[in-house]
Amino acid sequence: MPVYQEKQLQEISKQFQIYGEILHAETCKIGHINETYSATYDQGGMRIRYIHQKINKYVFKNPTAVMRNLERVSTHLRFKLESMRVPHITRRCLAIIPTRSGKSYYVDRAGDFWRTFVFIEGVHTLETVQSPGQAYQAGYAFGEFQNLLVDLPGGRLHETIPDFHDTRKRFTALQEAIQKDHLNRAQSAAPEIAFALKQEKIVDVILKALAKGKIPERITHNDTKFNNVMLDVVSGEAMCVVDLDTVMPGCALYDFGDMVRTTTSPTLEDELDLSKVKLQMPIFEKLAEGYLATAGKFLNKAERELMAFSGKLITFEIGIRFLTDYLNGDNYFRIHRPGHNLDRCRTQFKLVESIAQQEETMQKIVNKLNGVEVRRRRTTGKTKKR
Repeated sequence: MPVYQEKQLQEISKQFQIYGEILHAETCKIGHINETYSATYDQGGMRIRYIHQKINKYVFKNPTAVMRNLERVSTHLRFKLESMRVPHITRRCLAIIPTRSGKSYYVDRAGDFWRTFVFIEGVHTLETVQSPGQAYQAGYAFGEFQNLLVDLPGGRLHETIPDFHDTRKRFTALQEAIQKDHLNRAQSAAPEIAFALKQEKIVDVILKALAKGKIPERITHNDTKFNNVMLDVVSGEAMCVVDLDTVMPGCALYDFGDMVRTTTSPTLEDELDLSKVKLQMPIFEKLAEGYLATAGKFLNKAERELMAFSGKLITFEIGIRFLTDYLNGDNYFRIHRPGHNLDRCRTQFKLVESIAQQEETMQKIVNKLNGVEVRRRRTTGKTKKR
């Protein structure tokens, strides 16, 4: 967790089109990657909050491309929501505050990239799903996000992290980290390494489908953790999808797979008691129902047939990424204790096992949902069949 530096934030606050005096700011424990602050301003006697965020240049090698994508996507989302006459637009999509010179970002003297967003009030995020209704909201929100971007104009988005979900390259990176083992950590992760290497047969399934054109490239979020959906604190309705740095060309299945990973187990992704880690079928069913209520408008047959499998694949992929980062010295994911990335890896691999045991039933649920037209009731997650 970065330490809040008041002088630095005071300087950053002056660079953006915020009219008022910054009163205080505090760090936000959001995600593993960027440095984020919630800042409160006095504007005409009212206290208004904004988000200041420093982009992690180690992860995002081209911050300018990240911001170009973010501008295009947020502008298009706003346009689509306005055309649908959706109320409370600034609570439904991220609003970028420009700099004094009109740019979407500011580069400080150290060469760091900063951006500012309107703080979305009256919402919260949760690390784990607490009810099937919440799972439905998450599925619906990410499916709607993908659906709204189907017709994004202006050509292909930048790949902000090239080969982000290339599972073969992720697997190869793990093999290289095991071979080099420059920190002598492989022995402490021997059971996890053995498990990972035995799963190689699943690595290329979706990649081959993409290469053959059975599955199309789409605009995807690529980080569909449950805590990237903001829920209204009163109604529980999904309001806004956040953390858009990895929005780029991708595969819809990878997004759904990461939803399965982060919503269907009752634990955090670094749970130490592995006996608690398991896929909950009622949660999966509502997640798939919510997702298909919106993404079902554009998904093809091949995508639908691999939805259950995608949960297993992406959970495995994230597991080997945590394992690779642990072996390489914890350079990518922020850690909060020694061995944190290995703990995360163990949790993912336990969930992989649970999904594998239930995969056939999961796909039967998806097939059933695909065969029934579903109408959504947004605030309850209940449906009517017709």
